[in-house]
Amino acid sequence: MQIAFETESARWAALAARDAAADGAFFYSVRTTGVYCRPSCAARPARPENVAFHATTAEAEAAGFRPCKRCKPDQAPLAQRNAAAVAAACRLIEAAEESPGLEVLAAEARMSPFHFHRVFKSVTGLTPKAFADARRAERVRRALGESSSITEAIYDAGFNSGGRFYEQSERVLGMTPTRFRAGGEAQQIRFAVGECSLGSILVAATDKGVCAILFGDDPGGLVRDLQDRFDKAELIGGDAQFEALVAQVVGFVEQPRLGLDLPLDVRGTAFQQRVWQALREIPAGQTASYAQVAEQIGKPSAVRAVAQACAANALAVAIPCHRVVRNDGALSGYRWGVERKRALLDREAAA
Repeated sequence: MQIAFETESARWAALAARDAAADGAFFYSVRTTGVYCRPSCAARPARPENVAFHATTAEAEAAGFRPCKRCKPDQAPLAQRNAAAVAAACRLIEAAEESPGLEVLAAEARMSPFHFHRVFKSVTGLTPKAFADARRAERVRRALGESSSITEAIYDAGFNSGGRFYEQSERVLGMTPTRFRAGGEAQQIRFAVGECSLGSILVAATDKGVCAILFGDDPGGLVRDLQDRFDKAELIGGDAQFEALVAQVVGFVEQPRLGLDLPLDVRGTAFQQRVWQALREIPAGQTASYAQVAEQIGKPSAVRAVAQACAANALAVAIPCHRVVRNDGALSGYRWGVERKRALLDREAAA
């Protein structure tokens, strides 16, 4: 039992606050209802003279009380049950050729579709559909990279028909499978390089949205970086209309209060997309540690993987990896330099 809840006054305080941190430390029973509950139970507060405390569920049941049907004290904590339900749904999504619909997933989890959707997003950082799309994209990319032919990749990615493969691969890859295997050959990417107070900045976009925002000291180096990422794509210098987009990004860098709302062409693994979505939810002017981001996406032990996902981000400021800091608040790990990271955070804090 946790020391923090050993005294009766501490237990009464936990009940009054419905403190989930006290769950498992003790249980309480209500004489008038004949049930016992977790401290966090949302049931109406009972009169003190009708309440008794118990160290374990077995002790409460030995005293003649039955488990509350609302907080289910005889089962795993709600957070663990939700995590298990979401993990089962993820396995179902990964094993299915056709991504199961929300109703099917919710029924398997024994939740309403609305509640399941909310629980799934709180655990993974993605909606069920976004998770399914990311997993399918990951399978398609891996199959195209490892298979000797596109036909072989169709089956390696878990598709049973070529038509379905081409229908979905175009959407998740942003190009045909043939072009993807050729390193983006024939894909058109518009780009332009501008200058801001943090140095040179390159903005690039496909017809689906902005695919790269890169900082640097050398404009030529930024273009080479873009070429390395899309080594067989057709890179096209931006026209006046595109340069207006660059100006919008530069304006946001200089004055974060202006906000930045751009369509993005984000490509990454399911895990990376979960991390990047979590980063976009960190409010401007605030920071989070790598450990906090890992906790937010439901992977508390994946701190190093979160740092790697931040390092893989190619959309500076649009996906604000500069808002992630070490546990002690120190700045580190920014691919475009710690000084730029500090400048971005200072500007957001002052906005």
